[in-house]
Amino acid sequence: MKPAPIIIFTYKRLGTLMQTIDTLKDNSLASKSELFIFSDGPKNQNDANSVNQVRDYIKQIDGFKSVKYVFSETNKGLASSVISGVSDVFRTYNSAIVLEDDLLLTPNFLAFMNQALDTYVSSDKVFSISGYSFSLNPSSKDNDDAYFLNRGWSWGWATWKDRWEQIDWEVKDYHEFEKNIELKKAFNKGGSDLSAMLHKQMTNKLDSWGIRWLYHQFRINGITLYPKNSKILNIGFDSQATHTTGSDSRYIPKLDTSLKEVFKFPDKVEITKDYQNAFQRKMGIASRIKSRIDTAIKHSKNKVSNLFSKNYADKTGKANFVEIKKN
Repeated sequence: MKPAPIIIFTYKRLGTLMQTIDTLKDNSLASKSELFIFSDGPKNQNDANSVNQVRDYIKQIDGFKSVKYVFSETNKGLASSVISGVSDVFRTYNSAIVLEDDLLLTPNFLAFMNQALDTYVSSDKVFSISGYSFSLNPSSKDNDDAYFLNRGWSWGWATWKDRWEQIDWEVKDYHEFEKNIELKKAFNKGGSDLSAMLHKQMTNKLDSWGIRWLYHQFRINGITLYPKNSKILNIGFDSQATHTTGSDSRYIPKLDTSLKEVFKFPDKVEITKDYQNAFQRKMGIASRIKSRIDTAIKHSKNKVSNLFSKNYADKTGKANFVEIKKN
C-alpha cells in the first residue's frame, strides 16, 4: 500500500499548525508520505506578520518523504484554497488525505485513512473517509472498527480523484432543490442546519467549500466511512477560526488509544443504521441547543486539549498539548 499524499491548508495560526505537524509526524507512515502545504495570503497588513511566521516554520518542516508548499500571494479564502489546492494535487495523484491547521491526530490516523482508501477505492458509493468521529455509542454489536453515515465531515478527511472531480461547485440545480420541501428534509437528515447553510452559500452570505461538498454527496447518495473511535481532536474553536468559534461539547470525541494499525471495516457498503440514528439525534435541533448550554457550563478549550494529553502521554512518552499554543 503506497500512502496517499497529505494536504494541509493553513493561514495564520502558527501554534495549532505546529501541533498538527507534531502529531502527524508521530504516525509511522509519515516518513513514507508526501506532504503538501497550502498557505493562504494575508487578508490585510495586520495578518501579514502572522502569515510570514507560519511560512518560516513551514520551510523547516521535515519527517516526511517530501514536503512541498504553495504560498499564495493573495488571500483566496478557505473555500477557494481548498477547492483549487485539492484539485491541483489530484492532477498527479488518485487519492489524498486533507487536513486543516487545527487538528491533533492519533498515532494511527494515517494507517486508518490509507487502509480505508485502499479498501473502498472501487466502491463508488463511498464518497469520503473521515478521520474524526463522534461519540455515538449506539447499541450496535458488530466487531467492525468503523461505520457508514450519509454525511461527510471536514475535520481530517480523504477521498479519491474520481469522486472529487464530479462535484458541481456552482450547484447548478439549487433552484430545483430550493423549491422541493421533501428534498430539503432529506438533506437535513445529515444535520438540521444543512439546508440553511446551503441557502447562505447560494445567497452570498457564506463562502464554504464544505456545504457544497456535502450537498453533492447527498445528491449522489454517497456515504462516508467513520472510525468508531476518533483519530482526530479539533482544537480550532477560537477567535481565529474561519467558520467555527466556541467549543461545542457535542464534538468532543472518544479518541482511539489502541495504537493498532490494522482495522476491520464493514463488509457491506451501506449506511450503518444504528450509528445513523444516533448521529441524527446528535445533530438535531434539540441536541444543538442542549450542547451549547452544556458547553458554556462545563467546558473550556484547555480541557479539550488536556484530553489529548491524558490519552497519549503514557503511550507515546510525550506529555505535549497540555494547553493550546497561541501566537
